[in-house]
Amino acid sequence: MSISKKTTKVLAALATLPLLAALAGCATTAEVGAGSGSADKSETVRIGVVGKSDPQWPAFVEAAAAEGITVELSDFADYAQPNPALSAGDLDLNQFQHIVYLADYNVSAGDDLVAIGSTAIYPLGLYSTKYKSVADIPAGETVAVPDDASNLARALLVLQSAKLIELKDGGSIFSGLNDVIQDKSKVKVQALEAAMTPTLLPDVAAAIINNDFVQDAGLTFADAIAKDDPNDANALPYVNIFAARAEDKDNATYKKLVEIFQTDKGVQAGLLEASGGTALALQTPVADLAASLAKVEADTKAQK
Repeated sequence: MSISKKTTKVLAALATLPLLAALAGCATTAEVGAGSGSADKSETVRIGVVGKSDPQWPAFVEAAAAEGITVELSDFADYAQPNPALSAGDLDLNQFQHIVYLADYNVSAGDDLVAIGSTAIYPLGLYSTKYKSVADIPAGETVAVPDDASNLARALLVLQSAKLIELKDGGSIFSGLNDVIQDKSKVKVQALEAAMTPTLLPDVAAAIINNDFVQDAGLTFADAIAKDDPNDANALPYVNIFAARAEDKDNATYKKLVEIFQTDKGVQAGLLEASGGTALALQTPVADLAASLAKVEADTKAQK
């Protein structure tokens, strides 16, 4: 099954329809602790995530409670829903995406969600249950990639670095399937909704699988046969962030939650555990995040 970029955007727009039911079924509440943080003791903050069972989240909820903040985590099965939920007011924050994904959403939906803090950057990996190395993949085989615009481009760059494909003009964060030079590429590329890539892994030679779905495929991060470099100077657009509505960018409680995530030892240990040791935790200045978001949004508009 292959879903186009246009279809993905339509799904994202329609995703608001089942939100109330999804949120009602997925929210988990932590009671306020006895802490004495600067936030109001009775305040509740609703945060949308993809992968609520990851070990950083129980530690985060506990640390927030110690500061007098009740955190409600709402778990989503895919990436299409958390941004519309935040925009609609069904969430206060979300934490699941990088800057490129948020920029594409804002431009496509005419929204103005903002980044209020960094969490980490993760290498994007290529996985296979048939081949132990990239060199073992025969010519003409098919490799699956996520079909959302931001992760599709990054996935194609990973495949190019692995010498499985060649992209027009060397590729960019806006590369799409039409930029794959077929007669110079070793494999064919099939784009799928991100959550489907683990399911289809047995049917293709390999797949680029987003970190949230690696364990769904029965894999570990160490199983990746190729990946990108999170230390690259051009990696800032792929930093994962907390997102908020524009009017809430200076909210003191939300800033406190970002600080807790970035500095609490239990949260950071859980983050590293959830990523199989691959996450590079960051405390990127918010001004740098805002500048990167603005640039990627401008570049995205120019590509439309």
